[in-house]
Amino acid sequence: MFGPKIKISKDMMEKIKKYSALAGYSSPDEFVLHALEKEIAKLEEAGSDEEIKKKLQGLGYIS
Repeated sequence: MFGPKIKISKDMMEKIKKYSALAGYSSPDEFVLHALEKEIAKLEEAGSDEEIKKKLQGLGYIS
């Protein structure tokens, strides 16, 4: 299940560790994977690329 690595700031990693433990995840990796899966599922509900762009703009990911 390990693939390409991404860079995460030290501050963000500390938050991930804290909240993954509080939420009962077995590891920070599991927490991050679950969070990404949830966000991607929201985007996959959109029917077209335009709808996806609008959702990403609404979430503040793109302008």
